[in-house]
Amino acid sequence: MNRTAPEAFVYNPPVEPYLPVLHLDDDLLVVDKQSGLLSVPGKATEHSDCLERRAQEVYASARIVHRLDMDTSGVMVLAMNANAHRHLGLQFERRKTRKTYLAEVWGHPRDDDGEIDLPLICDWPNRPKQMVSFEHGKPALTRWQVLERKPFSTRVRLFPHTGRSHQLRVHMLSLGHPILGDRFYAEGEALHASHRLALHAESLELHHPNGGERVTFRAECPF
Repeated sequence: MNRTAPEAFVYNPPVEPYLPVLHLDDDLLVVDKQSGLLSVPGKATEHSDCLERRAQEVYASARIVHRLDMDTSGVMVLAMNANAHRHLGLQFERRKTRKTYLAEVWGHPRDDDGEIDLPLICDWPNRPKQMVSFEHGKPALTRWQVLERKPFSTRVRLFPHTGRSHQLRVHMLSLGHPILGDRFYAEGEALHASHRLALHAESLELHHPNGGERVTFRAECPF
């Protein structure tokens, strides 16, 4: 049986550093989101602190283009004007961006690389959890590569072709190797092996809204 989300969740986002900026120009604000911080405000008043709000406190025109799960850290790009927002939005929609993630998974995959092509849908009674559904799910594709095999876990690099909610978490679980510290999908030793979700958005490659040059932004992995 899959482990459901804890009943009592207390939102306590990290405050140091408050807003780690990786890059800033007239069109782009690129930040290194911390694990435990929402990308956008939650419905509850106590969930108002988020990356979007923090960015707008310092850079009033900054606008969210995409999101990372609260428990995931790493590279996020925000638009600094309406034209950049449209340009970036289309890139994400048309899959013109390229993202890589680092993860620590429980156990040892049999192969050194592979591809996971499993459609996903919201597990509605247990939301925000997602699940595989060949009948109703939306297409989801992830490529993966082993970087290092440790005594009880494996470090992998993940290459998502699609951007479904919880895609990387459910896809690695489908191989029998949940991501360490995953409070939604990991159990037992895999859950307690890390104090946080061991998933980090390592790099983001895109076309710069001003001129179209291909640029890549990276954030150092904190685990």
